[in-house]
Amino acid sequence: MSDSSFVAIVPARFGSTRFPGKPLIDIAGKPMVVRVAEQAQSAGASRVVVATDDERIVTACREHGVDALMTRADHPTGTDRLSEVVSALGLADETIIVNVQGDEPLIPPTAVSRVADLLRQRELASIATLAHPISDLAEVVSANVVKCVLDEHGFALYFSRATIPFDRDGWRNGISKLAPEIPVYRHIGLYAYRATFLRAFPQLKIPAIERFESLEQLRALAHGYRIAVGVVDEALPPGIDTPEDYERLRRSVA
Repeated sequence: MSDSSFVAIVPARFGSTRFPGKPLIDIAGKPMVVRVAEQAQSAGASRVVVATDDERIVTACREHGVDALMTRADHPTGTDRLSEVVSALGLADETIIVNVQGDEPLIPPTAVSRVADLLRQRELASIATLAHPISDLAEVVSANVVKCVLDEHGFALYFSRATIPFDRDGWRNGISKLAPEIPVYRHIGLYAYRATFLRAFPQLKIPAIERFESLEQLRALAHGYRIAVGVVDEALPPGIDTPEDYERLRRSVA
């Protein structure tokens, strides 16, 4: 495997509370999960594998020439599913794996390659991810928007649904406006991992901070693993979470 190569894994579950069967919805003549795999391939991945718990998804992928692997249906997290794939494929410890979510057909290939390159360059990191600055007050205070704080070397100090960093003096009487220089970053959930970390992940004890924040990347930080964060200018295109999201996308590509 060359120094610049990486493996892209696309988790795709058939079951979804809000949108069952989502990976197989049609986007311009191909299932969505196939479109995602094609984006990952365009990013320069040496191999792209769809990891699923449903034979229908395996069949659809193979009909379009996409490699697919059946995985267990009872994984507690998506990272546990990646760990199973790493073991099943026998990937070397130094292999870089990018997790490309199966509901993001518009993900830019440049973002996928960027997060892989970032991890390759940051030898002290076990994980790499992305973030972008935010200035919209509603996003800054929203618990649905995950924020991250970085150290001076671009490593994550913490991720939270709370507003971090907190402007003690400016927000003494409530959060009403942002200081222009405050470094508030929104986390983008695109990850690159070293295979050796993914093998270790299922054995790591779940810390209280992960349970309360409901953010599994905090498990890595709690156990001393370092996460490199690349700052980009803006958010990535949104994924497809609901039938309404799909209808908007379908109209845009019709």
